[in-house]
Amino acid sequence: MYSPSEIVAISIENGQKKIEKTWIAKWILGFIGGAMISLGYLAYIRVSASIPADLASVQALVGASVFPIGLIVILLAGGELITGNMMAVSTAWMAKKVSFKELLLNWLTITLANLLGAFFVAYAFGHVLGLTHSGVYLDQVLSLAEHKVNVSWEQAVISGIGCNWFVGLALWLCYGAKDAAGKILGIWFPVMIFVAIGFQHSVANAFVIPAAIFEGSLSWGEFFRNFLLVYVGNILGGGVFVSGFYYLSYKGH
Repeated sequence: MYSPSEIVAISIENGQKKIEKTWIAKWILGFIGGAMISLGYLAYIRVSASIPADLASVQALVGASVFPIGLIVILLAGGELITGNMMAVSTAWMAKKVSFKELLLNWLTITLANLLGAFFVAYAFGHVLGLTHSGVYLDQVLSLAEHKVNVSWEQAVISGIGCNWFVGLALWLCYGAKDAAGKILGIWFPVMIFVAIGFQHSVANAFVIPAAIFEGSLSWGEFFRNFLLVYVGNILGGGVFVSGFYYLSYKGH
């Protein structure tokens, strides 16, 4: 593992690289990022939905154990995920390596591309292919989506903070690992924890809530309210609780 001060430097460098990617690369990689997180969530639903409700803790653990595959693919094979950029690009901005305008434009582009990827998976694989269309899988989607949209605004924001605190830590550990096995483990466990706890991830929600909408439940207004609140929490979790805290602690060391 690299030292914490070295990981700060790596995070700054990666944040700069995210800004420097071409427009088309950002859109393609952002689409991949949204799709991969959604496919991880789809795997969660497919493996956990058939487990009896009275084994809820087992259901959560089994689902959480497969969800991280999406972020592993993004970070090792290539992809852009807004929650990761909230951590990495924020670190580069704090180090004055990118401007605030560049940060905002990057976040906007990657967010929109992530949404396209998530909507695509929800509609094409969930609705058209039928993987979330009926039976216990539909029941699971509706239960998850309805729970997410029915929380208060404070709960949505705080849940978003908790989520991206762990996703940011997954990036931190991935950047700090020196080999592929270390990177996979560094991603797996923090992501598994946030999923098992039930924290909310804005892009993952952009899969499961639209999946419910495509099956005739909930509304787009409910989705966008949830998305914006969780998004704010994700910014705080990744940009403050990870990049902010570690940058202030280890800059210049």
